[in-house]
Amino acid sequence: MTAALDTFFFGLYPYICLVVFLVGSLIRFDRDQYTWKSDSSQMLRSGQLRWASNLFHVGVLFLFFGHLFGMLTPHAVYGHFISAGAKQLLAMISGGMAGVLGFIGVSLLLHRRLGDPRIRATSRPGDIAILWLLWVQLALGLGTIPLSGQHLDGSMMLVLAEWAQRIVTLRGGAPALMQGVGWVFKLHMVLGMTVFLVFPFTRLVHVWSGFASVTYLFRPYQVVRSRRLNLPAGHDRAKRAQPEQSH
Repeated sequence: MTAALDTFFFGLYPYICLVVFLVGSLIRFDRDQYTWKSDSSQMLRSGQLRWASNLFHVGVLFLFFGHLFGMLTPHAVYGHFISAGAKQLLAMISGGMAGVLGFIGVSLLLHRRLGDPRIRATSRPGDIAILWLLWVQLALGLGTIPLSGQHLDGSMMLVLAEWAQRIVTLRGGAPALMQGVGWVFKLHMVLGMTVFLVFPFTRLVHVWSGFASVTYLFRPYQVVRSRRLNLPAGHDRAKRAQPEQSH
């Protein structure tokens, strides 16, 4: 039974989530562009949102790119500069700090959405569900840190990275690598993939817009000129010097 679950969740489920993530996002953008937004509740109450949103976004963005490059970079690339054990220790420290920031942020967002009657009344079930999913995911991520401390030789990190690289490169044998992995790691990974699965159906689609906005940094400057710049020199002074005429 365990082998069958590993085959599904760590052999087939990643591709299901990836296809739904990409195709679902494309379909939603094509058919429901008016729903392509974060549905911010800042107008209802902005005080707590500043801290909650900033902590959450800083923590989650660091974790996302940390997981992305950390798991998909082959050991042969960084092995000449840092050992697997040192890399895992670095990931535990930096990821732990980012995880705490993200967890505090999502906890504040969840408290704000559930505790404020006006915000609760304007929230959809999916808004609350995705916050709970992220809350549990971040809690599990923090829970993996003490377990990672039992493998400071980097062996666990190498196994998980090899699994991710085999999935991305379409190589076989990925589910077999997960047989000796603890259930906390497995549940953390399954929930992480589930976030991508539900992504197109939630307010998370605004993340695409965030990445797309980076292109504004490379656009040419927009030149804006005042109408006064096109007037002859001294025009305003001459106009003010003319006496008013009565009619």
